Amino acid sequence: MFTVFKTILGRDLTLAMRRKTDILTTFFFFVIVISIFPLGVGFDKAMLQKMAPGIAWIAALLASMIALERLFASDYEDGTLEQMLLSHQPLIIIVLAKVFAHWLLTGLPLVLIAPLAGLQYHLSGDEVGIMMLTLLLGTPILSLLGAIGAALTLGLRGGGVLISVLILPLYVPILIYGAGAVSTSMEAGSNVQAYLLLLGAFLILALFFTPWATAAALRIASE
Repeated sequence: MFTVFKTILGRDLTLAMRRKTDILTTFFFFVIVISIFPLGVGFDKAMLQKMAPGIAWIAALLASMIALERLFASDYEDGTLEQMLLSHQPLIIIVLAKVFAHWLLTGLPLVLIAPLAGLQYHLSGDEVGIMMLTLLLGTPILSLLGAIGAALTLGLRGGGVLISVLILPLYVPILIYGAGAVSTSMEAGSNVQAYLLLLGAFLILALFFTPWATAAALRIASE
């Protein structure tokens, strides 16, 4: 199973490197969103610090959704997905590999660029660290949940809009706890452990349940 995982992961990363525009689109979307808010609301330090957690997390959420429609679409169109379904390899492992590749290309860059948001919004080093940690825990959940929507809308016209309708309500708890952890870290004497534990619990549950749901949706879409 590890060989299957490594093969699918390497294949998706190689294909993505040939389409660098897709990766850069997600990256620059996040940068543009977090950069344009101060231009619209002003440069008051206290206000920017208060808004920073929500803005960073909303930008990460929307940026993660940009590439979701293409998660299975190309494999579906050229018949590769059908061959994967007909193979004797566990479909759950294939799904996990493709979702992990999606996170490496869209989620991990957002974690690494988070200090830029901290710099623009006057966050301290500890607050930036909490933001990066919450994004590290939360962005894989976004990719895992998004894979379900991508599988359910596979082959449908206007799939990108349908993914948003299906997945955005599921993203709300992650947005609340992710932004809440950063906001709480700004308060003196506060403890963000509860938020981080909840995000960790959500990640474990998503790792366990979403591959099964995505695999079932892919089988339905291929029929």
